[in-house]
Amino acid sequence: MCGIAGIISSTPTAVTKERLQLMTDSLQHRGPDGDGFWINNETNAGLGHRRLSIIDLSDTGAQPMHYANRYTITYNGEIYNYIELKETLLKKGFTFLTHSDTEVILAAYACYGKECLQHFDGMFAFAIWDEKDKTLFCARDRFGEKPFYYVNKNDQFIFASEMKALWAVGVAKQMKPARLLTYLTLGITANSLDQHETFYEQVFTLPAGHYLQLQYIPGPTNNAYKAVVQSYWDIDKETMLAPTDQTAIEQFSQLLQTSVYRRLRSDVSIGTSLSGGLDSSAIVALIQQNINSSSHYKHGAFSAVFPGFKKDESPFIQQVANQFNLDRFSVLPNADGLMADMQKLVYHQEEPFQSLSIYAQYKVYELARQQGVTVLLDGQGADETIAGYHKYYHWYWQELLACGDFKTFKKELADARELGVADPWNYRNYIAAYMPSVTSKILESQAKGTLQNNDDINYEYFASAKNTKVDKPTVSHLNEILYFNTRQSGLGELVRYADRNSMAHSCEVRLPFLSHELVEYIFSLPSNFKIREGFTKWILRKSVDHLLPATITWRTDKIGFEPPQQQWLQHKELIEYQHESRRNLVKKGVLKASILNKPLQPMHAHAAGNVDWRNLCANMCMEAWQ
Repeated sequence: MCGIAGIISSTPTAVTKERLQLMTDSLQHRGPDGDGFWINNETNAGLGHRRLSIIDLSDTGAQPMHYANRYTITYNGEIYNYIELKETLLKKGFTFLTHSDTEVILAAYACYGKECLQHFDGMFAFAIWDEKDKTLFCARDRFGEKPFYYVNKNDQFIFASEMKALWAVGVAKQMKPARLLTYLTLGITANSLDQHETFYEQVFTLPAGHYLQLQYIPGPTNNAYKAVVQSYWDIDKETMLAPTDQTAIEQFSQLLQTSVYRRLRSDVSIGTSLSGGLDSSAIVALIQQNINSSSHYKHGAFSAVFPGFKKDESPFIQQVANQFNLDRFSVLPNADGLMADMQKLVYHQEEPFQSLSIYAQYKVYELARQQGVTVLLDGQGADETIAGYHKYYHWYWQELLACGDFKTFKKELADARELGVADPWNYRNYIAAYMPSVTSKILESQAKGTLQNNDDINYEYFASAKNTKVDKPTVSHLNEILYFNTRQSGLGELVRYADRNSMAHSCEVRLPFLSHELVEYIFSLPSNFKIREGFTKWILRKSVDHLLPATITWRTDKIGFEPPQQQWLQHKELIEYQHESRRNLVKKGVLKASILNKPLQPMHAHAAGNVDWRNLCANMCMEAWQ
């Protein structure tokens, strides 16, 4: 886990160690264990690196790393199956001088070219310069766990792990009106219609599951670089298997076990996040099945707790800690701490975020690092792939109706109601079941109306982003909304939060539920393996039923790592921050002056209602980078 940076330009004065140093200095939190630089002899390619040592702690694992007198890499992440892949490459005649996974990437690229990406199980963002062909090959992991930002302008291609490294060398810091508008009015942070977009002008992100090849195009007066971006992986959401329950549970369990086993590979100490929910508790249980005497796992579980808050999960956390004899470490995030950390939180996130739940995560990762733990396993990713949120019930019920399976529909609805699931169901759901494309158009029209008819947005500012579009997917079966949330809008934001929060404390977070082999299998299963008998994530519950207490395995309440954010926003200083944010956004021409006379709005469970929180967060992001 590290920070990467690079500059490609036909102008020698653009590719200097001083500029690379500015970039990597801004990424020091991502890699406090060392830095490195490389510039080729023609001074048209330069790579920089900040190192957080996880695998092969020796100097031989330092980057930028060279291979075969041809390839040079700067890389951030982990290839979890590097041991197996290395054995395959050795049999093909490739040699290795280090014990690092970095060298395995280089050898795999030398062997397979861009097809090397099909062989990796991991989270990664890397750039490889080919000195022979004078080309740059960049890639990002399938779920976007590791970031990759770039600017391609004025004969310069500049890339880095975080946008602050681009700004360090003079890239403009200007927020896009369209992105800010959809955030302020709808609470939407990602553009599912264009996944290259960020909140800032000129700055692009390499989408998850894509690679980029840089092509040099000389011109009579100006040279340029063409960035060709291609997808190398996607989820098949249509092809369905028909396994028995036993076969599916066994296969799912084996894939998840393998994922956990590989993500325990480390030369530094490992712990786990523990929220008290099913996902993190399942990871804890499976770790116990995989650890051995040589493991760096420290039996440490790190949690955020909120004594006195109705959604505090301390009792569930304690149950799991007791069962597995864990060393339990807890942090108690509060409003005073939030006030002290808010600017740092915004600095590391760079783009606005939807709620204050990420502050609790930020403090958990900080706690782990304070206890000497560098790597944490976390349960993130299960909700989006195995249908963990309550919102997925109605899509499953609609699928059953559309398929004509009225008997199962009635039973599933009754089972959920018996378990206390109160998610709404009315005539609109029948319309959505039989006319999904019409429903998506209606939802898009409603969202666009909310965006366009917001009384607080300055008309001139709205006019600057009047062509803003809102995407609502057509959903005829459960897999389609799971696909949308996994690949287009939802999971991408969550892994961004996790990356920035963990790296803010030089801590690595690993997500076993995001093994691509596991996710591919989940999507190949019919919907009743995800929701059954009123329970979400049915197959996960069945697979760990023998490992966890029933009070954990068969919980039906969905907390979602929620802190007492409404209470926090009543803090005297945060109230003033909210008023100040309004005033600043009025001065910047974003909001109308009339908003200054309105009372502050309370924070809601749904992001779309958190108006003043979004004003606050957006203003702090603008202030931080302007």
